[in-house]
Amino acid sequence: MNTIRTRLDSPLGELLLTGEQSPDGTALTSLRLADGPGTGAGEHRDDPAFAEAAGQLSAYFAGSLTRFRLPFAAAGTEFQQRVWRALDEIPYGTTTTYGALAERLGVPRAEVRAVGAAIGANPLLVVRPCHRVIGADGSMRGYAGGVERKVRLLTHEGALQPMLG
Repeated sequence: MNTIRTRLDSPLGELLLTGEQSPDGTALTSLRLADGPGTGAGEHRDDPAFAEAAGQLSAYFAGSLTRFRLPFAAAGTEFQQRVWRALDEIPYGTTTTYGALAERLGVPRAEVRAVGAAIGANPLLVVRPCHRVIGADGSMRGYAGGVERKVRLLTHEGALQPMLG
């Protein structure tokens, strides 16, 4: 397999998409906010390979897509993979809490932090909706893209009311 990358502009800022290319297509391994302009040294940039992901992200930000249907190949432990699959089941425009997600997964209350750590290790921002998990008191807890971007995503999805001001 061949690791490839591309960069896309978005309402959140520039996104860096990384994937594994095979004869069957491109599976997304990482989607994060880009740290700076250009591509990394030795990076193989292949924009056309990410056409489907780019189209779905564009539709999401335009408000016409509520569920991503992309092949993922993100590496993680078995536990992380379980938590990430549970994230995929949180409906667009809704939120859940860390405790509720842990309960759904059968994780003891004393181990809710492990669920939070797995969510924090999610390599697929936006497309795997870790932004939909909030604190039990309704607070916006950590998000790799920053809490401000988490609020923007939840507002975009209608899970939060826009702040007037």
